[in-house]
Amino acid sequence: MSDPAATDGQPVPPAATPSASPSPAATPPASPAPVGAADGADAPEAPPATLWDRMRQDPQYAPEHLALEAVRRLGPEAAAWLRQARAERPDATAEVLAEQAVRRFVNRARLSGAVSGAAGLPGAVIDVGVLAWTQARMVLHIAAAYGVDPSHPDRAADLLVLQKVHKVAAGARVALGVAAGRERAGALFGGGQSAPLGRAMLRLGVRLAQMAGVRAAKRAFAKVIPGAAIILGTWANSSATKNLADRSRAMYRQAGPQVPPPRQG
Repeated sequence: MSDPAATDGQPVPPAATPSASPSPAATPPASPAPVGAADGADAPEAPPATLWDRMRQDPQYAPEHLALEAVRRLGPEAAAWLRQARAERPDATAEVLAEQAVRRFVNRARLSGAVSGAAGLPGAVIDVGVLAWTQARMVLHIAAAYGVDPSHPDRAADLLVLQKVHKVAAGARVALGVAAGRERAGALFGGGQSAPLGRAMLRLGVRLAQMAGVRAAKRAFAKVIPGAAIILGTWANSSATKNLADRSRAMYRQAGPQVPPPRQG
């Protein structure tokens, strides 16, 4: 994909009014942080503007659109991170690399609760979207750490199952196929008729909330109450992301194959 991604740490909100929905300016995604970089030094990154537009136009399939885009954009990033990690620490085990990825993205998740600076429902939707994108990035890095191809299309179904959007991979694959078809149709014929902005935003928020973790989402939506998101968001986002990390490590530890670290010399 050649679409530009949002600037790291600068979330791109959905359109604020039905009559004006310009695509915000964006920059390419940041390169993966090297092994050994200070955990938490990099801020959360928002989903790209094109993905926000797609999810706003089709909120029912927002998690599927996010999962497809994450594998396309973030899968190669995770693979590049693993290559760099292996070059810098050839003796590091899969467990060590997975733990490093978890720490890095849990720290990002802690920061995502108030990252947008926007108030009310739009701010809550943005924050939950940033959290879901951060979590997807973490899962793909964990997959890479355990020797599982993070850019394989099957990872999109993995994301939806691990994030409890779907119970089984078969159902996730069907929904992904529908979302991909709607994406192609939208590209050919335009977005078509969409729901009123307020209703679309609410549906989008609910679907992204489900993807990011229900408990985290309830607290993220406290953003409609001034100050509440900052108090509750850090703990809730961290807790939901740690739980997701545990499920991801269990899945990919079993799936393997675990690629042995190359020998020095």
